[in-house]
Amino acid sequence: MQFGIFTVGDVTADPTTGRVPGEHERIKAMLAIAQKAEEVGLDVFATGEHHNPPFVPSSPTTMLGYIAARTENLILSTSTTLITTNDPVKIAEDFAMLQHVADGRVDVMMGRGNTGPVYPWFGKDIRDGIDLAVENYALLRRLWDEDTVTWNGKFRTPLQSFTSTPRPLDGVAPFVWHGSIRSPEIAEQAAYYGDGFFHNNIFWPASHTRRMVDLYRQRYAHYGHGTPEQAIVGLGGQVFMAHNSQDAVRTFRPYFDNAPVYGHGPSLEEFTSQTPLTVGSPQQVIERTLSFRDYAGDYQRQLFLIDHAGLPLKTVLEQLDLLGEEVVPVLRKEFASLRPAGVPSAPTHPARVAAARRIPKENAQA
Repeated sequence: MQFGIFTVGDVTADPTTGRVPGEHERIKAMLAIAQKAEEVGLDVFATGEHHNPPFVPSSPTTMLGYIAARTENLILSTSTTLITTNDPVKIAEDFAMLQHVADGRVDVMMGRGNTGPVYPWFGKDIRDGIDLAVENYALLRRLWDEDTVTWNGKFRTPLQSFTSTPRPLDGVAPFVWHGSIRSPEIAEQAAYYGDGFFHNNIFWPASHTRRMVDLYRQRYAHYGHGTPEQAIVGLGGQVFMAHNSQDAVRTFRPYFDNAPVYGHGPSLEEFTSQTPLTVGSPQQVIERTLSFRDYAGDYQRQLFLIDHAGLPLKTVLEQLDLLGEEVVPVLRKEFASLRPAGVPSAPTHPARVAAARRIPKENAQA
């Protein structure tokens, strides 16, 4: 199982000081956080994609390429790549290039984002959101899987004998997660292709997460990729920790109460009872995260949101120390002990290359 962090790259005032970091400072902080994630032994760093204030990560592959040069083991991912408004040709080329730069330590999470105006900014219509996601991804798969593509569709100009460059590293495209909070069509898409499904359940109750993950698992099996238990699932979640749980609550409360995404609404206590947000001791985070298995089954990737709501960099780095030293080692051991035989491990580039090379040999023997 893989453990990591994801960032949305928000520029938010620290409610305890009123200080707002500049864009340059926030970008540099995200780079420091990624490098710290590797230092403490996490597996994955993922960044969102936004094209509007107060967010800064408008060019994820630029950021991830920089991180690739300064890390050795960290898997570099997006937590949203806008399959609806990005050109599939550009996605194909950008992420294949990143694969080569990072020696394969790359995957990608497709999503539609949560900012409606991004559609007209890139010349698209939000009413076509699902159709864009379906058509653009179908083209992207062909661009990665086929050396020469001739294609005609509804939403972009045709392609005639086009070759996307560079070709995917070792002939194996980046692993794709389809991220969705509320759209069953995206769970269906992930299942159809045999890709991973990432439910970023940071705002939703367990009952909703269960329904979405169950739908994906059942449809994954329907399309003949394996049993429901063999489907590839990832979950989100957000945490804030201190060795004393009361200290965690006291420190985090002003950040929660003023956060643009969930401040000025339900209380911290109400929100933590209804969503995966866990504010407390490392042991409480361990117990809560293990409970995700009760409604999502055995899954392959857990990403935590820890750098949001105006939390200063020093505090985020301290959270990473707790996550890497006290939480993740226990979670690795516990999840591994509970995992039945036959449930696949999280996908990695070396494993997928090895599997791709076995298939022709087996077919030849058959």
